[in-house]
Amino acid sequence: MKLLPSTVWTRFLKRRLPTSLWGRSLLIIVLPVLVMQVFVTWIFFDAHWQTVNARLSEGLAGDIAWAVDTYVDDPTPEALETLADRAERTLSLSIAWQDDKALPENVRRGPIGVVDRALEAALDSRLDRPFWFDTTRYPNYVDIQVQIDDGVMRIIAPRERAVATQAHIFVVWLLAATVLLMSVAILFIRNQVRAIERLAAAAEAFGRGETRERFKPHGAREVRAAARAFLDMRDRIQRHIDQRTALLASVSHDLRTPLTRLRLELALAPPFKRASAMQGDLDQMEHMIDEYLAFAQGEAGEASEALSVSELLSQAADDARRIGATVEVDAPATLTVNVRPLAFRRALANLVGNAAAHGDTVRLSARRLPSGGTEIAVEDDGPGIPEDMHEEAFRPFSRLDASRNQNRKGVGLGLAIARDVARGHGGDITLDRSALGGLMARIRLPG
Repeated sequence: MKLLPSTVWTRFLKRRLPTSLWGRSLLIIVLPVLVMQVFVTWIFFDAHWQTVNARLSEGLAGDIAWAVDTYVDDPTPEALETLADRAERTLSLSIAWQDDKALPENVRRGPIGVVDRALEAALDSRLDRPFWFDTTRYPNYVDIQVQIDDGVMRIIAPRERAVATQAHIFVVWLLAATVLLMSVAILFIRNQVRAIERLAAAAEAFGRGETRERFKPHGAREVRAAARAFLDMRDRIQRHIDQRTALLASVSHDLRTPLTRLRLELALAPPFKRASAMQGDLDQMEHMIDEYLAFAQGEAGEASEALSVSELLSQAADDARRIGATVEVDAPATLTVNVRPLAFRRALANLVGNAAAHGDTVRLSARRLPSGGTEIAVEDDGPGIPEDMHEEAFRPFSRLDASRNQNRKGVGLGLAIARDVARGHGGDITLDRSALGGLMARIRLPG
């Protein structure tokens, strides 16, 4: 499909324009001001400065033409002295005669060229003789030389007679006013953007299970309204989490009492045929209660710490070896992650336990991502999970008995708890095919 030029141009601009609110707000302020600055300056130079310079140059060229014609009419030393005295008093021109001289061959022009072009055009229109001038040799004067027969008339004129020397003051004042107004505007915009950034940081921290008590709504009225709505939402969610945790904790506590009583009665009862089966059922019920409670709590109140990834993987590997799996660990000794220890160890233990339960060989590896985050991979050589059921595996209470060996002890919360912990740290868990032939779970955490 061939894109239209307008579509291509639109995509090009979207890729080049700033993506942050601060950058776009700054662009909204700076771009119009710069365009106005360039436009006003161009209008000033084109309609005013160049016109004034042209008029001044024409006046100076007329005076020089008068001096040249006066000398040609009477080329005596007495007449030249009178002419020089009159030009000095009335026109502020210094005139000198250089006998048996020729015009300089080198041509020197200013860096901008506006004054030179105006003066050259004026002299060319008023003089019918060869001439030469230099506007760069003296800061406050212009050197003009005219060829007359076998000599050169040299005229030194004040620079203000050829150029409007105070024009730069207008540009300086325009720049100063622009910088001042832009600074004030940028300061106000920055304060508004900072309020939105703090709101986003507070929302992200709450998503990771952190609570910023010092966050207060500030900024524009709309931003404060959004901040207050976020705080109300955070309080409602926190109340819901607390109520759910308290409910399941109460249920767990209430169920543990009859479970303990049953376990005691079973231990005191005479041996019978179904005793071991009943003991297994009690163990499974206790394990299910523990998993339900862990899924509800999520270790949200735990503080984050910087932990060594190598030590975390080594501890998880030791637990998997007790199950009977062969475990390989490959992680840099200097790699660390900032996580909540108990929650992250539980998530890692769930992944490694699943890998050890469904495979004979488990590989644990970690690396630093180019984006600055950390990736931890848990691989096994088991049967794996079909790709179309990867997301299904993360659903709470989901048990993929058709694709993996049945875990009779579990209740389908291992992967759900692990992903909940990873997302609570600002990361995520994804599933893929392992090079060992089984399943690979990738834990990605922000840097």
